[in-house]
Amino acid sequence: MSSLNLTTEQQAHLRAATPQLWLNPQYMQDQAIVATPEVDDLYAAEARLQRFAPLLEILFPELQASGGLIESALIDTQQLSTEFAEGCEGRLFLKADHQLPVAGSIKARGGIHEVLCFAETLARQEGLLEAEDNYTTLNSAAAKAVFSRYTVSVGSTGNLGLSIGIMSAALGFRAEVHMSADAKDWKKQRLTDRGVKVIEHAADYGAAVAAGRAAAEADPYGYFVDDERSPHLFMGYAVAALRLESQLQAAGGRVDAEHPLFVYLPAGVGGAPGGIAFGLKMLFGRYVHCFFAEPVQAPCMLLGMAGNASDEPVSVAEFGLSIDTEADGLAVGTASQWVCDATRNLISGVYTATDESLYRQLYRLKALIDTEVEPSAAIGCLGPELLEGDAGKAYLQAHKLEDLMGNATHIAWLTGGSFVPEEEYKRYLDKARHITGA
Repeated sequence: MSSLNLTTEQQAHLRAATPQLWLNPQYMQDQAIVATPEVDDLYAAEARLQRFAPLLEILFPELQASGGLIESALIDTQQLSTEFAEGCEGRLFLKADHQLPVAGSIKARGGIHEVLCFAETLARQEGLLEAEDNYTTLNSAAAKAVFSRYTVSVGSTGNLGLSIGIMSAALGFRAEVHMSADAKDWKKQRLTDRGVKVIEHAADYGAAVAAGRAAAEADPYGYFVDDERSPHLFMGYAVAALRLESQLQAAGGRVDAEHPLFVYLPAGVGGAPGGIAFGLKMLFGRYVHCFFAEPVQAPCMLLGMAGNASDEPVSVAEFGLSIDTEADGLAVGTASQWVCDATRNLISGVYTATDESLYRQLYRLKALIDTEVEPSAAIGCLGPELLEGDAGKAYLQAHKLEDLMGNATHIAWLTGGSFVPEEEYKRYLDKARHITGA
């Protein structure tokens, strides 16, 4: 096992699958980081999504109201903050990515951006698109004839597969999603209904990714979307930070030396939360504090971030963990090394939580503000209360934030849920009621 920045007590919590808040000792350090993205790429991704907006509006009627923009609301919980997190100071917002149009999860921006990057490059190579062309021309028979020769594939536990599969099929590509054993049946069915080929694997997420990558490499017309090492995905996710900045301003939220921002991001292999955290740090610097959130049975990003630059991330299996969690979108055994290296000095820490605590938050979201999410999406709501524990207080003290918490803004990122079938959500809610005794 490679060296890890973990105490004996922290390792014991991992092995026992008990919740903890791990603080990143490499946060805001100046060491060289491998594969550091460029901030210019963030604005290039936003510009690309703007160029494609007229086409997206045609392909997906639900985007007509937003002019082709794929974005979610920022929900102010107002006086309900203490109901979500006891002792929470400041304002608590919910970032409603569970309602993102087209794909219904946080993966929508990144996955769709990646497919659009490939389509744009291919269209220009084939003479279908000039720099100043109206991108609606890519909805033509000529464009679809070109795209149909290519297969776009991805390995996924579900949500990334939805965004890649739906976008690829809409443009006319052949689309394949390699899905791990823990993927939900309704997600597989939704893809099949859109004309996407679903390839099921009995093993976990890592095996599905490896199989998808190998198949694409053997196909001269194959394009594999690699959630573990894709700058296009990463920057598509990072665009959320630019949108959030405008939403906070509209809500009267300030982010500066006197008004810290805390953001709690559910994490699987790391691409989506890593991209968002990168974008936020580029905009707000040391005034934003980003925490990843993971199930106790799948703390792969904690282990990845606890390593050192260029180290291969440690698998959760080395700590005797089974990845047995109902938070299927976070059920990943090994983190992305690329994402860990790109964000290693940007992440404040990682916290872990039991499935039972996710269900309690799922119930609170429904009972208090009639918001329906997947269990994995509820984990972000646990963030504010963790700052009240010993590790949280140590973080606030180390960064001289104790006296500023009344001015703080907290954002719990809700990552998926709007596409969950009614009967599936009812099962979630029934279990949540049983756990809470409601």
